[in-house]
Amino acid sequence: MNTNLAMLPLLFLLLASPAAALVQDFCVADLKSSDTPAGYPCKSVTSVTVEDFAFAGLGAPGNTTNIIKAAVTPAFVGQFPGFNGLGLSMARLDLALGGVIPLHTHPAASEVLFVAQGTICAGFISSGANKVYLKSLNRGEIMVFPQGLLHFQFNSGKGPALGFVAFSSHNPGLQITDFALFANDLPSEVVEKVTFLDDAQVKKLKGVLGGSG
Repeated sequence: MNTNLAMLPLLFLLLASPAAALVQDFCVADLKSSDTPAGYPCKSVTSVTVEDFAFAGLGAPGNTTNIIKAAVTPAFVGQFPGFNGLGLSMARLDLALGGVIPLHTHPAASEVLFVAQGTICAGFISSGANKVYLKSLNRGEIMVFPQGLLHFQFNSGKGPALGFVAFSSHNPGLQITDFALFANDLPSEVVEKVTFLDDAQVKKLKGVLGGSG
């Protein structure tokens, strides 16, 4: 598969993404400073090079030897400073057979998924009515996930799957529902009350995901 050709539709999506107007040509992130709601402070123009506008990190497969059989390789502002202030970021999704990106949300961005290899079943859940929008996507197809809504992806094919996602923010944020409930020290009795799960189920999930309490 020619991954470069597969990426072309996603690149056009990125170019069409709206971003806040800049008062200068660019603002490469100074990662030595702190991030703010408006982004990182700008790196001195005199120290900016072409390497600040190129990123090779999405070219290599991620390690899918883990509990979810999947890997996410980010190209957010922390990895790619050239995205700073442009309202853009990307990531690579590698999903082994049976791999899943668990139910999660990006509080600060909408997302577009482009399937480059295999078959990925993807969906999101609306607020209010909790309506599920679910679709199986094949190579070359895309799906959009509105900002802040719970969504997921999993490999529904017979071999490995590869996807690339684009976000409408240089730092989209991430909260994985399972980790938020079971991978911390939230007391088991509280989790039981808010999820309607029994004690054995909660403790099992906490054990699997490294939680306590």
